[in-house]
Amino acid sequence: MRIGVDLGGTKIEAVALDRQGEIAVRHRLPTPQDDYAATLDTIAGLVARIEAEVGTGCTVGVGTPGALSPATGLMKNANSTCLIGQPLDRDLARVLARPVRIANDADCFALSEATDGAGRGARSVFGVILGTGVGGGLVWQRQIIHGPNAIAGEWGHNPLPWPRDDERPGPACYCGKQGCIEAFLSGPAISTAYARSHGCLRPPAAITDDLFWHGYADRLARALAHVINVFDPEVIVLGGGVSNVARLYDDVPARLPAWVFSDHVATRLAQAVHGDSSGVRGAAWLWPQNDDTGR
Repeated sequence: MRIGVDLGGTKIEAVALDRQGEIAVRHRLPTPQDDYAATLDTIAGLVARIEAEVGTGCTVGVGTPGALSPATGLMKNANSTCLIGQPLDRDLARVLARPVRIANDADCFALSEATDGAGRGARSVFGVILGTGVGGGLVWQRQIIHGPNAIAGEWGHNPLPWPRDDERPGPACYCGKQGCIEAFLSGPAISTAYARSHGCLRPPAAITDDLFWHGYADRLARALAHVINVFDPEVIVLGGGVSNVARLYDDVPARLPAWVFSDHVATRLAQAVHGDSSGVRGAAWLWPQNDDTGR
C-alpha cells in the first residue's frame, strides 16, 4: 500500500491507497505552526498510525508547499516559512526510516488527476489550483515534469498576458512583482476585486454577478492560452475553491480560440474528479504501484 501526506499550512492529511487506488484509511491533524521539528513528528505519527491500522509497511509520498531546490537540496518557495531552508526529504527519511518522495502540492494534484482522475488516459495534463494561491503542475505520461529549477508549471508567477489598459500595472503579488496571474485569479484576488468594484468590505458568499465572472473567465482564458501555446496539453484540470464555479467550463473554452495560436483548440478543460483529495492522493502516487523500494 501507498501512503500519501498532504502537508498544508493549517492541516496535515494522510491517506493510504489500496491496490485499486481507493482510500483505505484517512487521518488529519492540525499543522504545528512555525515549528519544523513538531511538523516532522506529526507526519511520523500519522504514518505510524496508518500502518498500524492497515497492518503493513507502506511507501510514503509527501506533497508540500514549495519545492526542494535542485541547487541546495533545501526547501524553497514555501508559504509555510518554517520549511524554507530545511532538508525536508532527508529529515523525513530519517524519522520514518525509509526513502521518502516529495513533490510540490500542485504537482501532486496534477499527478492524481492524470493517474485516475479527470485526465485519466491522456498523455499530457496540466493541473491548475485556483485557491488561496494559483499553482500548476505538468504531467507527461503519468510522470511529473519538475524541470532543472523545480518550478515547472509555476504559471501563477508569470504576468497576466495581453493585459488591457485598466489591468496595468496590475495588483501587487506576494512574490514582489506586480501583475502576476496569481494576483488576478486567486481566491483572495477575487474577493479584493469584487469588493473594490462594488464598494463593499467583502463579497457575498456566492458571487452571482455575470459581468464580474465574464471578466474573470476572460483573464483565465488568456492565462491558460499561454500554457496551451507552450505545452499544448490534452487536458487542463481545474482544482481549488474557484474550480467549483460551474460556468467557467463553458465560458473559458469559448474564449480560448481568440488567444491560442491555432485554428482549433482541442485541449479539454475539466474539473478535478477527486476534489480536495487530489493532492494527498497524488502524493501517494509518487510511488508507482509496482515500486515498493520505499517500504
